[in-house]
Amino acid sequence: MQLSFDRMYQASLEKDVAFEGVFFTAVKTTGIFCRPSCRARKPKPENIEFFATTKECILKGYRPCKVCHPLEQLNQTPEDIRQLLQALTDDPGLKIKDADLLRRGIEPHQVRRWFLKNHGITFHAYQRMFRINSAFKKIQQGESVSGAAFEAGFESLSGFGDSFKNIFGVSPKKSRQQRVIDLKRLETPLGTMYACAVEEGVCLLEFTDRKMLETAFRYLSRVLNATIVQGDNPHFLTLEAQLKAYFDGQRQTFTVPLYMPGSDFQQSVWQVLQDVPYGATRSYKDQAVALGKPDAVRAVANANGMNKIAILVPCHRIIGADGAMTGYGGGIWRKQWLLDFEKNNSR
Repeated sequence: MQLSFDRMYQASLEKDVAFEGVFFTAVKTTGIFCRPSCRARKPKPENIEFFATTKECILKGYRPCKVCHPLEQLNQTPEDIRQLLQALTDDPGLKIKDADLLRRGIEPHQVRRWFLKNHGITFHAYQRMFRINSAFKKIQQGESVSGAAFEAGFESLSGFGDSFKNIFGVSPKKSRQQRVIDLKRLETPLGTMYACAVEEGVCLLEFTDRKMLETAFRYLSRVLNATIVQGDNPHFLTLEAQLKAYFDGQRQTFTVPLYMPGSDFQQSVWQVLQDVPYGATRSYKDQAVALGKPDAVRAVANANGMNKIAILVPCHRIIGADGAMTGYGGGIWRKQWLLDFEKNNSR
């Protein structure tokens, strides 16, 4: 994808994350290189050159910026945070206090800051929601409220009841008709993603920097009459294993169950998307023809935009009729990467 100097410079001025991975900005006067969204002050155009890869920057003698860390994956979960999340997955009733963090060699304020930035809540609130999610499922399966509460690590029924009602809006005893959507962060070579799943299957898989992510969350909550809560789900194990195999070049199709609420037309469009072969591309017109509705090109494009399951439902394989890259919720650079990756691995 060819971009003019002026377009790349404008994107760097706007700190546009949509251009992450498309180019890197090298500053001649300081000898450093940055990602497009770097918060550092922008130099004059004559003091900048652009490169397609970090390797080119390094070979030209530039050093990575200490503000935006261009050698790291965008929004990547730090290893110590990953270990904490795994510990909670292994034991939802676990309570990790600040003293426990210090014993692990982790600064509590850093953990707090990361969770506030990436989840909008503190680490302790995250743990509480994880425990409540675990208890919710036990109650749904017929276990007593008191048994579920104490197994989830709560020391009093009143404290459990208050916390439960704050999240689900009803008391634990009245929750059997309620529903929960499990939420988890996943790491991929293209950055961190959010996955959501219910009993029927995966209902969302999106990159964490997608602009319409909050809208997608609200839609799922409303349509499924459910609350989105951090927690584990059996479908996540399959999803993670199949995503890893995909990015390792060892899987071209996915079998993890999907649950995609939408209109009949939207679901027909998403089915046609899943029929586009690995390594191939189609246009919106091709999709409309495959549906038997050749004049519904714009409606097909709108339905593609409503797809909430990236990669598995491959809207990245849809390009313009002239072969140009069209919009993609995860960013044009990711779309280009995925198409190149699949093309190279389909031979």
